[in-house]
Amino acid sequence: MRNQTTRFKKCTFAPIKLEMENIRNIAIIAHVDHGKTTLVDKILHHCQLFRENESKGDLILDNNDLERERGITILSKNVSVPFKGNKINIIDTPGHADFGGEVERVLNMADGVLLLVDAFEGPMPQTRFVLQKAIDLKLKPIVVINKVDKENCTPEEVYEAVFDLMFDLGAEEWQLDFPVLYGSAKHNWMSDDYQVKTDSVEPLLDAVITHIPSPKVEEGTTQMLITSLDYSSFTGRIAIGRLHRGVLKASNTVSLVKRDGSVVKSKIKELLVFDGLGRKKVEEVTAGDLCAIVGLDDFEIGDTIADAENPEGLPTISIDEPTMSMLFTINDSPFFGKEGKFVTSRHIKDRLEKELERNLAMRLEETDTADKFIVYGRGVLHLSVLIETMRREGYELQIGQPQVIIKEIDGKKCEPIEELTIDLPEDVSGKAVEMVTTRKGEIVAMEPKGGRMLCSFKIPSRGIIGLRNQLLTATAGEAIMNHRFIAFEPYKGDIQGRINGSLISMEKGTAIPYSLDKLQDRGKFFIHPGEEIYTGQVIGENSRAYDLVVNVTKTKKLSNVRAAGSDDKVKLAPPIRFSLEEALEYIQKDEYVEVTPNSQRLRKIYLDENERKRQEKQLG
Repeated sequence: MRNQTTRFKKCTFAPIKLEMENIRNIAIIAHVDHGKTTLVDKILHHCQLFRENESKGDLILDNNDLERERGITILSKNVSVPFKGNKINIIDTPGHADFGGEVERVLNMADGVLLLVDAFEGPMPQTRFVLQKAIDLKLKPIVVINKVDKENCTPEEVYEAVFDLMFDLGAEEWQLDFPVLYGSAKHNWMSDDYQVKTDSVEPLLDAVITHIPSPKVEEGTTQMLITSLDYSSFTGRIAIGRLHRGVLKASNTVSLVKRDGSVVKSKIKELLVFDGLGRKKVEEVTAGDLCAIVGLDDFEIGDTIADAENPEGLPTISIDEPTMSMLFTINDSPFFGKEGKFVTSRHIKDRLEKELERNLAMRLEETDTADKFIVYGRGVLHLSVLIETMRREGYELQIGQPQVIIKEIDGKKCEPIEELTIDLPEDVSGKAVEMVTTRKGEIVAMEPKGGRMLCSFKIPSRGIIGLRNQLLTATAGEAIMNHRFIAFEPYKGDIQGRINGSLISMEKGTAIPYSLDKLQDRGKFFIHPGEEIYTGQVIGENSRAYDLVVNVTKTKKLSNVRAAGSDDKVKLAPPIRFSLEEALEYIQKDEYVEVTPNSQRLRKIYLDENERKRQEKQLG
């Protein structure tokens, strides 16, 4: 490996062509949980990036806590591996459509894609979503049918389904002529025949070298599109992208062509290329390679780094528009400031503006009050990841109910429509269909698959909010739900929201088991006995359709008269605990989710009961 890195360091101007032929830029795309990050692990091990005695564990690239906990990739990652005298730059992408902005950007850096498809599930909504992006960008695909060791899997049928999907998406003839490999990333083998098991992922890397074209280098002055950002506390912001043409040298002056066409002069302090899991400092980078640049001032994603004398801009990155918004505000509950370091509106605003720099699919809008901000994103998951990150950084904030963006197109009120796919046991499919249709969903297809049913629907984004919880309850946790945005279509009419009202705390204090026990017949609780609560906090769900104010801080009055059996142990049903997405989907219009570093609570916007009644009358 050491020889490999020095080979790149010593390259000079003359053998540019040879150098280019030895570089491959590939992105790995797939639906959620089809094995992208696991495959990258195996490639890293195969190319001997680690010592034999070095243990790196699984999912090496999912290096932040959130990604590991959720088991999903949120941010795209770059690694570089040496293989048979070539350098392969690999980009691992997220599978969720909510992070489509991330996928779209990084595909601009690749010359080809590895499309991973599960041998049992076949192409799924997000497969379609990411593949459409790759075909539009004229990238060469290699199809990898993964998990062929699963029971009841059908690799040949999946291959046919992938071909049909590519044809539907308008792939050109040279794209339809794709190589296909079968294997199991988990068990570390790939082969061109699923019945012939090999001992490594080498056939896949050979296919990359054979079929993925080396970067096309145009003649002309320097051009590089900034597609990603990184931040270092030592050097500040780092621009990442792929050099389209020309040569970049450390300490050179370059022009920065902004999105609006204006040109700013800037100087490169350091040039870095990807080397294994890290980065290596180099003196120059030739066209076709991916690199990171330190020292540029005031750049954004989508800007072009161009020649100092004759700057020419590249087409900027277009990103799908947001479909959902949430209200972010400061925490003004009675428990504010107990856990968080950053609690003021200034803190929250600065953090949201910082997020805008790297999160292209997000928008920020200020309201008429200084402590409230409307944040637009691609879906509940997209925004909840931001909230979760902020809470871990020590922020305290409150979030309002997710709202779908309504647009006016040709004088008609339009809303976002999504394609929804539900994979569930055959015997409960009727329940799912019923649930979706009550939320204005239209059934498109139903396909049986080995004792399970795959149902496809067209449904407004509004109808998906809060659906996952209900589905999981109705199917005993068996349903797998995926959705992707299609387009804006005319408004489908009102959708019935949550029917049950809330149980609201009357007093501030500690929840007493005795009181909770006496109120069990009123509904389900979200709090444990002994938990600190405040007036106006939502502590449970009422069994009826109206809100009910209850006092759970009341203790039992001790007397010297005892009835037989009055001191039996209290038996309490376990409280319902929501994840952040579930809480956001659960709340009503007059409620907030309070998020602090260690806690998550639901509350009414107006804590005082009389104030709530006044507001209702005014709106009434």
